[in-house]
Amino acid sequence: MTYQVLVCDDDKDIVEAISIYLKSEGIRTFQAFNGKQALEILKKETIHLVMMDIMMPEMDGLEAVATIRQTSNVPIIFLSAKSENTDKVIGLNFGADDYITKPYNPLEMVARVKAQLRRYTQLGTQVVQQNIIRTGGLEMDLDQKSVSLDGEAIAITPTEWRILRVLMTNLGKVFSTEELFEAAWNDVAFASNNTIAVHVRRIREKIEVDPKNPIYLKVVWGIGYKIEKFELSSLGEGD
Repeated sequence: MTYQVLVCDDDKDIVEAISIYLKSEGIRTFQAFNGKQALEILKKETIHLVMMDIMMPEMDGLEAVATIRQTSNVPIIFLSAKSENTDKVIGLNFGADDYITKPYNPLEMVARVKAQLRRYTQLGTQVVQQNIIRTGGLEMDLDQKSVSLDGEAIAITPTEWRILRVLMTNLGKVFSTEELFEAAWNDVAFASNNTIAVHVRRIREKIEVDPKNPIYLKVVWGIGYKIEKFELSSLGEGD
């Protein structure tokens, strides 16, 4: 299988350099220089990963990614000259799966791209006794790679899927931030203090009726996170 990556940056030299590195790994690239061009390519081509600059003319990366996330869960890596944690959190909140700060290390950049591609194409490969996991009204189908709440489908990104899969396949077990990162990414080298917290917040907004008072995805203060284990009907008892 030949992976296809969309590289979008208003600096043509950066786009060309990234393309050369990825092509050397057998990855086909498509080039765009603003968010509008990127969206047009996504309409026409099968893209397995998007690398998106943030600051661009006509349409910036944040607006483009917000548009992409309305219809697609394709992995997205943000490219930006900004390195502050707040900028990284903003990027993750807009739906990115990873973040690379320019100037980047070519070897690290290629490693991150290949890791995201590998995870995207291997979602749901973990072997469990049941292919459908339920707790209360929350359901995860490992074969279909889908999540639903009370029968309503929930759109989640590949990164959110990995985190939720770890927690759902270990109902009631508490994972520290470090353990959850390592289990979901099988990697600790690129860990960020904010990464898990941002993704957990996004997952809560999707699976909880009231994210500020969650019943499924719980914080165990000073330890980590877990998904509560409920019987299908137990949440409605006593109402």
